[in-house]
Amino acid sequence: MLARTADSLFWLARYMERAENTARMLQTGHRMASLSRSLGNPGNEWWSTLVATGCAPGFEARYGTQEPTARDAIHYLARDPENPSSICSCFETARRNARAVRTALTVDMWEALNETWLGARAFGENDFEPERVVTFLDWVKQRSLLFHGAYANTMLRNDAYWFTELGTYVERADNTARILDVKYHVLLPTVDSVGGTIDYSQWRAILRAVSALRSYHWVYHDRLQPWHVAELLILRPEMPRSLRYCMSQLTHYLALIADNYGGRRGECHRLAGEIDARLRFGRIEGIFQGGLHEFLTDFIEDNATLGRAIAEFYLIA
Repeated sequence: MLARTADSLFWLARYMERAENTARMLQTGHRMASLSRSLGNPGNEWWSTLVATGCAPGFEARYGTQEPTARDAIHYLARDPENPSSICSCFETARRNARAVRTALTVDMWEALNETWLGARAFGENDFEPERVVTFLDWVKQRSLLFHGAYANTMLRNDAYWFTELGTYVERADNTARILDVKYHVLLPTVDSVGGTIDYSQWRAILRAVSALRSYHWVYHDRLQPWHVAELLILRPEMPRSLRYCMSQLTHYLALIADNYGGRRGECHRLAGEIDARLRFGRIEGIFQGGLHEFLTDFIEDNATLGRAIAEFYLIA
C-alpha cells in the first residue's frame, strides 16, 4: 500500500472518531452545566470542556476570554470552520481524506461518510442553540456508529483495514483520557462536595459520555465510586473505550502490519508495547497514589508521541 493511501485512511478514521468524541464531550459539558445551574454550583463547565478537548487555546485566541458562554463554546466545538477539531470541520476533513482514497473504501463506507457530511451541512444556526444542540449531538453519535459499522462489516481484513483501525484507536485513547481528566482535574470538587450530589452526578455524566453507565453497574454492582470509574475507563480490558483496550488493539494491528511488510519494526512498535504493558500490569491504587491527573497527562503525551511515531514509520513517503 502507498504511504499516502495509508495516511488518508489513518486520518479519515481519526477525524470520524474525533467528531464523535467531541459530541460526547459537548454532551458532558451540557449536562454538567445544567446540573450546576440547578444546584447553584459556581464554576464554568464550558471552559472545562474546551480545556479537555484541547481547544481552549484556539478559543481564547478567537474570543479573548476564559469565561465562554454556552452559545460560544457550542459554536466553536460544533461548527466553527476556524476550529479544525470542530465536529463539522472533522467531517469535512474526513470526507477530503476519503475522496483521496475512494477506491480503497467500500461503497457502504463512502455512503455513510458522504451522507453524514451532507447531513451536517443541512443543520441550521438555530439547531446549535444550547437548548436544541442535544439533537445534533445525538445525530453525530448515530452517524459515527453507522460509519464504524460500515467499515467493520464490509472492509477486507487487510492493511487498509488495519490502518483504519490504528487511526480509530489512537484517537479513541486520547479522547477517553481527556473525558476522564475533565472531571478529576478541571472539575475537581471542593472537599465539602466530594461524595455529594454534584460529585456523584458529574461521575455519572462521565460514564454517560462514553456510554458506559450500564457497563459500570454490570462490572461493579455498586453505586458510583471514583476509583471504580477510573479503573473501568483505564484498566478494564473488556471495556471497548478503556485505555487498556485501545492500546491492546494498537499493538495487535501494528504487529499485523509489521508481519505483512516483512517483519520490520520501528519506534512505534516499541512505544505501543511499552504503554500496553504499563496498562496491562497497572493497578488503580498505584495510579491514584501517583495522581490520576498526572497519569492521564502523561498518557495523553505518550499517545500523541505514538501517533507521530506511526506516521514517521508508515505514513510519510
